[in-house]
Amino acid sequence: MKNLKVLISGGGTGGHIFPAIAIAQEIQHRYPTAEILFVGAKDRMEMQKVPQAGFKIEGLWISGIQRKLTLSNLMFPFKLMSSLIKARKIIRNFKPDIAIGTGGFASGPLLKAATQKEIPSLIQEQNSYAGITNKWVAQKVDRICVAYPNMERYFPKEKIVFTGNPIRRDVLQLSGNASEAKANFGFNANQKVLLIIGGSLGAKRINELISAKLEFFKAQNIQVLWQTGKFYYENYKNLNSEGIRVVEFIQEMNQAYTAADFIISRAGAGSVSELCVVGKPVIFIPSPNVAEDHQTKNANSIVAENAAISIAEQDLEEAFQNTFLKLLQDESRQKELSANIKKLAKPEATSDIVNEVEKIIAAQK
Repeated sequence: MKNLKVLISGGGTGGHIFPAIAIAQEIQHRYPTAEILFVGAKDRMEMQKVPQAGFKIEGLWISGIQRKLTLSNLMFPFKLMSSLIKARKIIRNFKPDIAIGTGGFASGPLLKAATQKEIPSLIQEQNSYAGITNKWVAQKVDRICVAYPNMERYFPKEKIVFTGNPIRRDVLQLSGNASEAKANFGFNANQKVLLIIGGSLGAKRINELISAKLEFFKAQNIQVLWQTGKFYYENYKNLNSEGIRVVEFIQEMNQAYTAADFIISRAGAGSVSELCVVGKPVIFIPSPNVAEDHQTKNANSIVAENAAISIAEQDLEEAFQNTFLKLLQDESRQKELSANIKKLAKPEATSDIVNEVEKIIAAQK
């Protein structure tokens, strides 16, 4: 294949950004000389995360639609027009062989502009409940890669390919040495580590829970690696102490997953897919503030396979401490959860998506 040129867009939250990065890494792995350019929303986290992963990114002036009347909503038509104009300019200058979208504000204008120019295109939907952006562009794209069955409710059936969600290459290559990973975070190799991941922006209720339970964890000889997320780090950074590591964001997730003996997590689709590959005992605390309550559905689908524990936010006060203690004291239950969640993993998802990218490009010749 000639020097491949790929445009990728996905952002707003880690749930859209990390699948996009995973796809880019797989393309780069197969085609080391490929030119990959990301397009994101100017003031969103992709503008930091994508360059940190080693890729170039251009920003569009775009944001989501709020549910109430705001100045941002009144500005939306102007932002959309501005973004479509800039997306067309990027496409004209970059001349991509394919455009890929993983959802989020910026991928809408980019994919819309790409399909208008008849650039081959693919979108990837992480959730069982399709996002507004992907639904908006679905009729015109060539392929739609999904992670859940029954997605023909939202998309044209003939375009759907069931692949699973992309997993970052570093997560697929977990080092087996937990002692070394624990030492990297300044932990005692002989004590258990609890990893808390409430999403890239943070989870208010999970952070409140962890701060209230730090003494309880210390009493159980549990060390805590706590990702607060961008919005909450300032509130909790002063709780750093021996055996308690508070960070805004964990860059080396493969090390964190290797060090962890237990994980507390939101149940976004990307997180669930990664945790299946990681194969550690997980307690999900789904966000109740998402469309169609899809995080609860994601968590319940894993719990139904006896592969994880899930606690609703409103039940944390009465249920969390006993649930965690019970898990901590039952090694056979820990092993059972680990083995069962691993069976649900789709480690080939990223590779399968890039196979579809290759097929689309080959079909143009």
